[in-house]
Amino acid sequence: MAMTSVNSPRDMPYKKNATALLFVDMQEVWIRPELAPQADDEESSYYFDRLRDTVIPNQQALLSAFRGAQQNVLHTIIESLTEDGRDRSLDHKLSNIHLPKGHPHAQVISELAPVANEIVLPKTSSGVFNSTAIDYVLRNLNVEHLVICGVVTDQCVDMAVRDAADRGYLVTMVEDACATQSEARHRSCLHAIKGYCFISDTQTVLEKVARMQG
Repeated sequence: MAMTSVNSPRDMPYKKNATALLFVDMQEVWIRPELAPQADDEESSYYFDRLRDTVIPNQQALLSAFRGAQQNVLHTIIESLTEDGRDRSLDHKLSNIHLPKGHPHAQVISELAPVANEIVLPKTSSGVFNSTAIDYVLRNLNVEHLVICGVVTDQCVDMAVRDAADRGYLVTMVEDACATQSEARHRSCLHAIKGYCFISDTQTVLEKVARMQG
């Protein structure tokens, strides 16, 4: 059962040309089972099943709605600015997380492939606001409402939500368009970040986009 915010003060009507959709780390290396780092079999099964059956279809619906409404779409991916990764954060170096600049496994998955005029921001930390110019970009785009989805819920998505809220954006976190390695981790994260965002589901967000105010 989805966990969504009830009577959230952050559940406000979306404004046309002030609402953007952000996909977090929906790239080949974390989405394709044959490429992902080895993990617990039970956790891997849950994660990849949720991606295939729930998350990616919901994200495709969100992407179609935002494109149809001509609203900004942004993608952030983990990718070094250099081939040798010397620009990575210390944490990524210690964690051995490195996708060289231009590596095919760093690309956004084909199901969500960016089209011309969509923004892709490579990052080298968990938090997109820490290692990219996303705040500068969003302000130039006049964004007030930021709709966030992606992987994994309790790491990079969590940080995007918290950091965006701290910088004054009205954040919607689409919980059924996010995934992590277990339902317990997913739900625990939702409980922890409910004070930073409007936790919603795909259908509700689609309806809010359709009712977007000018």
